[in-house]
Amino acid sequence: MTAARLNPALALLLVVAALGAVMFGPDGAAPRLVVDAIGGSDRAAAIILLDIRLPRVLAAAIVGGALGLCGAALQALTRNPLAEPGILGVSAAATLGATLTLYFGLAAALPWVLPIGAIVGALLATSLLAVAAMRTQGMATLILVGVGLSSLSGALMALILNFAPNPFSLSDLINWTLGSVANRSLGDLVFTAPLVLAGCVILLGQRAHLSLLAIGETAAIAHGLDARRTRIAVIAGTGIATGAAVALAGAVGFVGIVAPHLVRPWVGHDPGRTLLPSATLGALLLVLADLLVRLLPTDTELRLGVVAALAGAPIFTMIALRRGRGAHV
Repeated sequence: MTAARLNPALALLLVVAALGAVMFGPDGAAPRLVVDAIGGSDRAAAIILLDIRLPRVLAAAIVGGALGLCGAALQALTRNPLAEPGILGVSAAATLGATLTLYFGLAAALPWVLPIGAIVGALLATSLLAVAAMRTQGMATLILVGVGLSSLSGALMALILNFAPNPFSLSDLINWTLGSVANRSLGDLVFTAPLVLAGCVILLGQRAHLSLLAIGETAAIAHGLDARRTRIAVIAGTGIATGAAVALAGAVGFVGIVAPHLVRPWVGHDPGRTLLPSATLGALLLVLADLLVRLLPTDTELRLGVVAALAGAPIFTMIALRRGRGAHV
């Protein structure tokens, strides 16, 4: 497959996967449900498809696309193929921001406060990472900074959980840390999707600059790149998109490292050309993961973030080991 055909092929696979996820579920197979819902002959079928499955599939696609794109953008900015919102602590910081609004009751009183809290947390973490990337050339140092951010966010979240005022609040807070798109409504999407879209538009607008940055910052500046403006744009786009994605689904990791890694060989390892297919593949992966979550015959439904971590952690380890071997060649 050529690079020119990659985006249309991934988009087609995403549409097919999304249709399959809408059609099939534990409460019935679906061609019949679709016909009944469209025909208006079965109100229950319409509720299952339009009010339960469709928002869930759209939420998975939006979150997966945002995380895949943010991962590709962070990797291009830091010139580090192991960078992504989850590994570098951006998702954890966004989750901390969201859980703070839940803990203090702000989200219940003002629903728009939750995505704002998540975005602020993500922006702070991404800004610290950008500063670290400018001050060090070592990949290990940047990863350690990300681990430190993630650990600090995790410790603060544990503190919040420890002081949860009642079991109901504790359950709500834990659900955010595990990640899920279950029980999402079209209203939730209307609220968060524009923020995700805004962040993604900012990042996609930096494609040419990120491709130029691949030759090295000094050489890129000599070719006319405004490195400071590029860093600010990537930081803002990543913070907004990741924060809104966390506000919609909670913490979901590893999509941002797996999607760009799979896409990169097909686009000639060009960072700018990696962005859009990484977003599409990230959406595809999370739609399929959520479908798996729904179809698994478990008494309690697994959380999407748990499944993503179980699948993504071995791939992350494999990438790290391959780079480690390459470093000694």
